[in-house]
Amino acid sequence: MRFAQLRAFHHVALYGGFSRAAERLHLTQPAVSDQIRKLEAEYDVLLFDRSGKRTALTAKGRQLFDHTNRLFAAEAGAREFLTETLAELSGNLRLMVDSAIHVAGILSEFQRDNPKVGIRLKSGNTEAVIRSLLDYEAEIGVGGDFPESARLEEMSLGASPVVAIVAKNHRLASSETATFEELAKFPLLLREAGSKTRQIVEAAAADLGVDLKGAVEAEGREAVRELAAAGTGVGFVSKIEIPPGSELAIIGIEDQQFLMEEKLVHLRQRRDAPMVRSFMESAARWKRRQAGGRHS
Repeated sequence: MRFAQLRAFHHVALYGGFSRAAERLHLTQPAVSDQIRKLEAEYDVLLFDRSGKRTALTAKGRQLFDHTNRLFAAEAGAREFLTETLAELSGNLRLMVDSAIHVAGILSEFQRDNPKVGIRLKSGNTEAVIRSLLDYEAEIGVGGDFPESARLEEMSLGASPVVAIVAKNHRLASSETATFEELAKFPLLLREAGSKTRQIVEAAAADLGVDLKGAVEAEGREAVRELAAAGTGVGFVSKIEIPPGSELAIIGIEDQQFLMEEKLVHLRQRRDAPMVRSFMESAARWKRRQAGGRHS
């Protein structure tokens, strides 16, 4: 058994298919398939059920996946141990966030305490945040409501209302509020699949019987804001994510309270990693100061 075979198996199990695993590993699909075949042949075991359209783990495959999850968590922990010192953290902290605005204050707090740590920040929707954590491509994630998982540990950053946004010359621009039905009379701008904002909007539309057919799908909240500002249609974003001085009119949604909760999240297995622990301590201090400021 080679480590490369276990890595190939782990990625196929994690991403549910050979092609996505190959992309992540920067290998060809035949190379990944060959690694799995050799592993199965060496131990005379079937790890994947390949009979359906989707590659599924067998019972033995699920058991091995439990082991590889622990293995690669340990590998990530060892890497962190070798690149950090107990006296002073160094290296890079990797974050995958749905919007940088939610961690701006925490990052300032963290960097004051850890001046030698570099920050590597990427953006993506909630689905991308989870993938990055599970694949050990990020230590910290920030996103909307995450599905319950024994593998994740969360800290709430609070909630912000989801609002509609339009260009300042839009027919609805002078309205402080509008019903979802009124908004849906205009072209709607939706985030990509996997976005929590989109899920909230789609759930509200379903509850109210509003048809979302014909909506424009845009990749990322910046694209939604730009299209809305250009007069393309009505977008939906968390209010806190609208920058000051924006060329957008903000409209509250009357039908129901649209709230987007933001959370910090990390793998439970990595809670004691020095980098993760220090960042979460910075986040806790920042939250206490914010709460004190509101109550003063």
